[in-house]
Amino acid sequence: MEKIILFDGVCNLCNSSVQFVIKRDPDGCFKFASLQSEIGQSLLEQHGFNKEIDSFVLIENQRIYSKSSAALRVCRNLNGFWKVFSILRILPPSFRDFFYDIVAKNRYKWFGKRESCMLPTKEMKKRFLD
Repeated sequence: MEKIILFDGVCNLCNSSVQFVIKRDPDGCFKFASLQSEIGQSLLEQHGFNKEIDSFVLIENQRIYSKSSAALRVCRNLNGFWKVFSILRILPPSFRDFFYDIVAKNRYKWFGKRESCMLPTKEMKKRFLD
């Protein structure tokens, strides 16, 4: 089962989140691509998703999830106590996404922005699609 995380490649918070997931996913269940990359844009288009999306996206079993739904689905696959957070999926997405949107709207101001997408290390490179 292929699981692909699309993330904002110039966002410091998003890049830190990718590194966080990689550390807690030793089996390599997740693959990654930046939203800005050709492959990221192609995957969004294939799934009928707006290419202007500015959110964390998970593609799993040919279904696409975004915002808090994507983040919580990722949590359930991580090692350690992070799985517990997936229970928050019982809350309505509109409630969860209200808080997600506050962080997303302020992420550059709070966490900063890069000039370009992160370059993965040699050992991480096999986890990236682009």
